Amino acid sequence: MQIDFWSDIVCPFCGLTDNRLRLALARFEHADEVRIVHRSFQLHPDLPREGISQRRLLDMHGIPAARGEQIFAPIERAARDEGMRPFHALERTLGPTDYAHELLALATDQGRGCEVWTAMFRAHFGQARELWTREQVLDFTAEVGLDREEAAEALRERRYRDRVAADQREAERLGARGMPFITLDGAYAVHGAVGIDELLAAMTRAWEAAHPTLKPLRILGGGEAAVCGPDGCAGPGHPAP
Repeated sequence: MQIDFWSDIVCPFCGLTDNRLRLALARFEHADEVRIVHRSFQLHPDLPREGISQRRLLDMHGIPAARGEQIFAPIERAARDEGMRPFHALERTLGPTDYAHELLALATDQGRGCEVWTAMFRAHFGQARELWTREQVLDFTAEVGLDREEAAEALRERRYRDRVAADQREAERLGARGMPFITLDGAYAVHGAVGIDELLAAMTRAWEAAHPTLKPLRILGGGEAAVCGPDGCAGPGHPAP
């Protein structure tokens, strides 16, 4: 089964979902037959390259500071309860994530997509790391064991820019208007930050749909009729010889 997970590294609900997806997978009996593919969706591509604080962004959208705290406090509390400590959803800076997503695409090509996505979520929300410029993103490569020169060349050439854009178009085509967004085997979708139990239920439903269990049909008549079996034939009411 393939799970496609669209997200942005500045989306706190996406950071939660990345963790919850792993926790749900740990409880899924067919986990060894599940492939998770991370895909890109940029929420704030037009933010200044130097970044902007979450509080300032809320103010720009006319959201009072008190309301912002009401929004983000439960997210931070949920993250702490699920073992993600610290988790900075409010006291952080946001910026454009195009270079970050291009680095993540490179990591995916090297078979390390899930690992590096998780590391980037943890760096941003756990350390309030800024990952908006090429230098900031390249500094991150050393922390996850990627080759800096190779990453620098990929970012300089914008080798993965089209793939990142294609991921976003595909999510929009499928009906996503926000993040996180998950599809299971291309047949089911989960939109938004649902809980671990809901993710596990979605996995189970998608698996069962793809692997139906054959059940005996209900007999409506002829239970005592003449039949032939491996040992011979018999009429009604008489066992086969």
